[in-house]
Amino acid sequence: MRQMLLDWGMEQPQTLATFVAGQNTELLSRLQRLEDAPASSLDERFVYLWGANGAGKTHLLKALAKMPSARYLPADAYAADFEFDPAHSLYLIDDCDQLTPAAQIAAFNLFNEAREHGATLVAAGCMAPATLVVREDLRTRLGWGLIYQVHGLTDEEKIAALTKAALARGFSLSPGVLPYLITHFHRDMRSLSAMLDSLDKYSLETQRPITLPLLRQLLQLDGFDGLEPLDGDTRT
Repeated sequence: MRQMLLDWGMEQPQTLATFVAGQNTELLSRLQRLEDAPASSLDERFVYLWGANGAGKTHLLKALAKMPSARYLPADAYAADFEFDPAHSLYLIDDCDQLTPAAQIAAFNLFNEAREHGATLVAAGCMAPATLVVREDLRTRLGWGLIYQVHGLTDEEKIAALTKAALARGFSLSPGVLPYLITHFHRDMRSLSAMLDSLDKYSLETQRPITLPLLRQLLQLDGFDGLEPLDGDTRT
Protein backbone atom coordinates (compact mmCIF):
# COMPACT_ATOMS: atom_id res chain seq x y z
CA MET A 1 0.00 0.00 0.00
CA ARG A 2 1.29 3.44 -0.94
CA GLN A 3 2.28 5.70 1.94
CA MET A 4 -0.43 8.26 2.56
CA LEU A 5 0.39 11.77 1.36
CA LEU A 6 -0.97 13.09 4.61
CA ASP A 7 -0.16 11.68 8.03
CA TRP A 8 -3.66 10.80 9.27
CA GLY A 9 -2.37 10.27 12.80
CA MET A 10 -1.03 13.82 12.95
CA GLU A 11 -3.11 16.13 15.11
CA GLN A 12 -4.84 18.82 13.07
CA PRO A 13 -5.68 22.24 14.56
CA GLN A 14 -9.14 22.38 16.14
CA THR A 15 -10.54 25.84 16.82
CA LEU A 16 -13.99 27.37 17.11
CA ALA A 17 -13.28 29.25 13.88
CA THR A 18 -12.76 26.00 11.96
CA PHE A 19 -15.87 24.34 13.35
CA VAL A 20 -18.57 24.22 10.65
CA ALA A 21 -21.67 25.18 12.62
CA GLY A 22 -24.50 23.81 10.48
CA GLN A 23 -27.48 23.58 12.85
CA ASN A 24 -25.26 24.42 15.86
CA THR A 25 -25.13 28.19 15.44
CA GLU A 26 -26.57 28.98 18.88
CA LEU A 27 -24.20 26.55 20.58
CA LEU A 28 -21.16 27.92 18.75
CA SER A 29 -22.14 31.47 19.71
CA ARG A 30 -22.46 30.40 23.36
CA LEU A 31 -19.01 28.79 23.36
CA GLN A 32 -17.44 31.77 21.63
CA ARG A 33 -18.53 33.85 24.60
CA LEU A 34 -16.26 31.70 26.75
CA GLU A 35 -13.32 32.89 24.67
CA ASP A 36 -14.41 36.53 24.85
CA ALA A 37 -15.56 36.94 28.47
CA PRO A 38 -14.38 35.94 31.95
CA ALA A 39 -16.19 32.92 33.35
CA SER A 40 -17.59 34.99 36.21
CA SER A 41 -19.50 37.23 33.75
CA LEU A 42 -21.47 34.41 32.12
CA ASP A 43 -25.11 33.88 33.00
CA GLU A 44 -24.69 30.08 32.91
CA ARG A 45 -21.42 28.42 33.85
CA PHE A 46 -22.34 24.77 33.22
CA VAL A 47 -22.89 23.46 29.70
CA TYR A 48 -23.40 19.89 28.54
CA LEU A 49 -23.03 18.77 24.92
CA TRP A 50 -24.37 15.53 23.55
CA GLY A 51 -24.58 13.92 20.15
CA ALA A 52 -23.46 11.05 17.96
CA ASN A 53 -19.85 10.34 17.09
CA GLY A 54 -18.80 12.68 14.32
CA ALA A 55 -20.93 15.61 15.42
CA GLY A 56 -17.90 17.56 16.65
CA LYS A 57 -18.10 17.49 20.45
CA THR A 58 -14.39 16.80 20.95
CA HIS A 59 -13.51 19.43 18.35
CA LEU A 60 -15.39 22.03 20.40
CA LEU A 61 -13.85 20.99 23.72
CA LYS A 62 -10.32 20.92 22.33
CA ALA A 63 -10.88 24.33 20.75
CA LEU A 64 -11.80 25.73 24.17
CA ALA A 65 -8.84 23.88 25.71
CA LYS A 66 -6.52 26.32 23.91
CA MET A 67 -7.54 28.99 26.40
CA PRO A 68 -4.75 29.54 28.96
CA SER A 69 -7.07 29.01 31.94
CA ALA A 70 -8.61 25.79 30.58
CA ARG A 71 -8.06 22.14 31.48
CA TYR A 72 -9.14 19.38 29.09
CA LEU A 73 -10.09 16.08 30.74
CA PRO A 74 -10.54 13.06 28.46
CA ALA A 75 -12.42 10.01 29.69
CA ASP A 76 -9.16 8.16 30.38
CA ALA A 77 -7.69 10.92 32.55
CA TYR A 78 -6.59 9.89 36.01
CA ALA A 79 -8.97 10.67 38.86
CA ALA A 80 -6.32 12.99 40.30
CA ASP A 81 -6.47 15.11 37.15
CA PHE A 82 -10.02 16.13 38.09
CA GLU A 83 -8.88 17.91 41.24
CA PHE A 84 -9.86 21.57 41.26
CA ASP A 85 -7.04 24.07 40.73
CA PRO A 86 -7.68 27.82 41.27
CA ALA A 87 -5.35 28.48 38.33
CA HIS A 88 -7.99 27.02 36.00
CA SER A 89 -11.34 28.71 35.51
CA LEU A 90 -12.58 26.45 32.70
CA TYR A 91 -12.84 22.65 32.88
CA LEU A 92 -13.70 20.48 29.89
CA ILE A 93 -14.79 16.88 30.49
CA ASP A 94 -15.01 14.74 27.36
CA ASP A 95 -16.82 11.42 26.79
CA CYS A 96 -18.63 11.40 30.13
CA ASP A 97 -20.29 8.12 29.19
CA GLN A 98 -16.85 6.45 29.25
CA LEU A 99 -15.64 7.70 32.64
CA THR A 100 -14.35 5.03 35.01
CA PRO A 101 -16.07 4.67 38.41
CA ALA A 102 -13.18 6.51 40.07
CA ALA A 103 -13.27 9.29 37.47
CA GLN A 104 -17.04 9.64 37.94
CA ILE A 105 -16.52 10.33 41.64
CA ALA A 106 -13.75 12.79 40.82
CA ALA A 107 -15.91 14.52 38.19
CA PHE A 108 -18.77 14.84 40.69
CA ASN A 109 -16.40 16.50 43.17
CA LEU A 110 -15.07 18.80 40.46
CA PHE A 111 -18.59 20.01 39.67
CA ASN A 112 -19.06 20.95 43.32
CA GLU A 113 -15.70 22.72 43.53
CA ALA A 114 -16.29 24.58 40.26
CA ARG A 115 -19.65 25.77 41.53
CA GLU A 116 -18.20 26.92 44.83
CA HIS A 117 -15.30 28.80 43.23
CA GLY A 118 -17.16 30.33 40.28
CA ALA A 119 -15.43 28.28 37.58
CA THR A 120 -17.03 27.18 34.31
CA LEU A 121 -17.42 23.55 33.28
CA VAL A 122 -18.31 22.19 29.84
CA ALA A 123 -18.90 18.46 29.52
CA ALA A 124 -19.77 16.17 26.62
CA GLY A 125 -21.21 12.71 26.12
CA CYS A 126 -22.89 10.51 23.56
CA MET A 127 -26.38 11.00 24.98
CA ALA A 128 -28.44 13.40 27.06
CA PRO A 129 -27.76 13.43 30.82
CA ALA A 130 -31.02 11.71 31.72
CA THR A 131 -30.01 8.57 29.82
CA LEU A 132 -26.30 8.43 30.68
CA VAL A 133 -25.19 5.27 32.48
CA VAL A 134 -23.21 7.00 35.23
CA ARG A 135 -23.61 7.65 38.96
CA GLU A 136 -26.91 9.29 39.80
CA ASP A 137 -25.23 12.21 41.56
CA LEU A 138 -22.99 12.87 38.54
CA ARG A 139 -25.94 12.56 36.16
CA THR A 140 -27.69 15.24 38.19
CA ARG A 141 -24.68 17.53 38.01
CA LEU A 142 -24.38 17.09 34.24
CA GLY A 143 -27.96 18.32 33.89
CA TRP A 144 -27.41 21.40 36.08
CA GLY A 145 -26.95 23.96 33.33
CA LEU A 146 -27.54 24.39 29.61
CA ILE A 147 -27.87 21.24 27.52
CA TYR A 148 -27.20 21.29 23.77
CA GLN A 149 -27.53 18.52 21.25
CA VAL A 150 -24.64 18.79 18.78
CA HIS A 151 -26.10 18.10 15.36
CA GLY A 152 -23.92 16.52 12.69
CA LEU A 153 -23.71 18.13 9.27
CA THR A 154 -25.91 16.91 6.46
CA ASP A 155 -24.16 15.69 3.31
CA GLU A 156 -25.23 18.88 1.56
CA GLU A 157 -23.66 21.01 4.32
CA LYS A 158 -20.44 19.00 4.14
CA ILE A 159 -20.24 19.44 0.37
CA ALA A 160 -20.89 23.17 0.65
CA ALA A 161 -18.22 23.58 3.35
CA LEU A 162 -15.62 21.54 1.46
CA THR A 163 -16.35 23.41 -1.79
CA LYS A 164 -15.83 26.71 0.00
CA ALA A 165 -12.60 25.42 1.55
CA ALA A 166 -11.28 24.30 -1.85
CA LEU A 167 -12.03 27.69 -3.41
CA ALA A 168 -10.33 29.43 -0.50
CA ARG A 169 -7.23 27.32 -1.13
CA GLY A 170 -7.24 28.21 -4.82
CA PHE A 171 -8.23 24.96 -6.49
CA SER A 172 -11.41 23.62 -8.05
CA LEU A 173 -13.09 20.23 -7.90
CA SER A 174 -14.78 18.45 -10.76
CA PRO A 175 -18.47 17.58 -10.31
CA GLY A 176 -18.98 14.31 -8.49
CA VAL A 177 -15.73 14.42 -6.48
CA LEU A 178 -17.22 15.46 -3.15
CA PRO A 179 -20.40 13.35 -3.29
CA TYR A 180 -18.20 10.31 -3.98
CA LEU A 181 -15.71 11.24 -1.25
CA ILE A 182 -18.25 11.52 1.55
CA THR A 183 -19.68 8.09 0.72
CA HIS A 184 -16.34 6.26 0.35
CA PHE A 185 -14.25 7.77 3.13
CA HIS A 186 -14.47 8.83 6.76
CA ARG A 187 -17.50 11.08 7.11
CA ASP A 188 -16.31 13.52 9.79
CA MET A 189 -15.27 16.97 8.61
CA ARG A 190 -11.80 16.74 10.10
CA SER A 191 -10.90 13.69 8.00
CA LEU A 192 -12.67 15.04 4.93
CA SER A 193 -10.77 18.33 5.16
CA ALA A 194 -7.50 16.45 5.55
CA MET A 195 -8.30 14.36 2.47
CA LEU A 196 -9.01 17.58 0.57
CA ASP A 197 -5.44 18.67 1.37
CA SER A 198 -4.17 15.27 0.30
CA LEU A 199 -6.07 15.51 -2.99
CA ASP A 200 -4.53 18.91 -3.67
CA LYS A 201 -1.04 17.55 -3.02
CA TYR A 202 -1.66 14.46 -5.14
CA SER A 203 -2.99 16.63 -7.96
CA LEU A 204 0.21 18.69 -7.92
CA GLU A 205 2.35 15.57 -7.65
CA THR A 206 0.72 13.93 -10.69
CA GLN A 207 0.10 17.16 -12.62
CA ARG A 208 -3.56 16.20 -13.04
CA PRO A 209 -6.77 18.11 -12.17
CA ILE A 210 -8.87 16.94 -9.25
CA THR A 211 -11.43 14.74 -10.94
CA LEU A 212 -13.36 11.66 -9.86
CA PRO A 213 -10.82 9.29 -11.51
CA LEU A 214 -7.99 10.99 -9.59
CA LEU A 215 -9.90 10.69 -6.31
CA ARG A 216 -10.67 7.02 -6.95
CA GLN A 217 -7.01 6.37 -7.70
CA LEU A 218 -5.88 8.02 -4.49
CA LEU A 219 -8.46 6.13 -2.45
CA GLN A 220 -7.42 2.84 -4.06
CA LEU A 221 -3.75 3.52 -3.38
CA ASP A 222 -4.53 4.17 0.26
CA GLY A 223 -6.89 1.24 0.71
CA PHE A 224 -10.22 3.05 1.01
CA ASP A 225 -11.98 2.69 -2.34
CA GLY A 226 -14.74 0.10 -2.46
CA LEU A 227 -15.47 0.28 1.26
CA GLU A 228 -18.92 0.93 2.64
CA PRO A 229 -19.53 4.50 3.89
CA LEU A 230 -17.45 5.02 7.02
CA ASP A 231 -19.19 6.45 10.07
CA GLY A 232 -16.19 6.52 12.42
CA ASP A 233 -14.96 9.87 13.65
CA THR A 234 -11.63 11.20 14.86
CA ARG A 235 -13.31 14.13 16.62
CA THR A 236 -16.30 13.11 18.63
